Amino acid sequence: MPFVRAARLSAAPLLALALALVPALTGCSAGGTPSAGAPPAPSSGGPSAGQGGGTGRVKAPVAHEAWDYQLGGAYTPPAGVRTVVRDRTAKPAPGVYNVCYINAYQTQPDAVEWWRKNHPDLLLRDADGDTVVDEDWDEPLLDISTADRRKRLAEVVGGWIDGCARDGFDAVEADNLDSYLRSDSLLDRKQAIAFATELAARAHRAGLAIGQKNAVEMSGARAAIGFDFAVAEECGRYDECGEYAAAYDDRVLVVEYRKKDLATACEEWGDRLSVVLRDRDVVPAGEAGYVNERC
Repeated sequence: MPFVRAARLSAAPLLALALALVPALTGCSAGGTPSAGAPPAPSSGGPSAGQGGGTGRVKAPVAHEAWDYQLGGAYTPPAGVRTVVRDRTAKPAPGVYNVCYINAYQTQPDAVEWWRKNHPDLLLRDADGDTVVDEDWDEPLLDISTADRRKRLAEVVGGWIDGCARDGFDAVEADNLDSYLRSDSLLDRKQAIAFATELAARAHRAGLAIGQKNAVEMSGARAAIGFDFAVAEECGRYDECGEYAAAYDDRVLVVEYRKKDLATACEEWGDRLSVVLRDRDVVPAGEAGYVNERC
């Protein structure tokens, strides 16, 4: 299905997108295969595509290297790009460090029936038995409220993580870490951290690094969870880049969606962090609306 999760859910400075999840029978990317063309050379400081693959080697992206956010569809990375984030349904880009996007705390709208059929009790429900939905994206939340449910969910999401490793990705970005904020108080921060910790352990067993997605207020739990780097949407706009930089020793992939916010991020952090400006729909190169700029 067409995938657009680049924009924040709201303009609240502390509310960000985090880890998120897509069922095994559906994809969340607009799809597409990398277009032909000579790939850039591998990063000097990090693994090239295929070094993940369950080898047990875990390396985070190199700080301050050019990166690209390709969630809306794969295409040849622009010249000089050394790190690429793609949906788990896409193939990694040759010759660069590849991050595999998964939707780990919520499910795609078109995947609800799959979950109802296969894991109905893993969808979060309110007192009336109705599923709790992130209304901004029409995505039902997953129920991470108990250790048993987290374990079972980790097996589903862990299967996708293992698939990312087999496909040759070097890391995973797990989205919607902060979905508990949209749970009508049925979930809490402690449960979100517990689930993230399980996913981090699974990623490391597969030989992959794992990134914190947004939720800057969770950066203090980085070491306890096991996150290796961060993907931060609009931290220049919301003055959050410094917190990520401190927590992750500058291993932060920053994406902004407005030119003035790119200018802010570049002025304040362009010499330390990896910063890119993308269109909010993160469409592939060559499609209408495509935007891709760096510091």
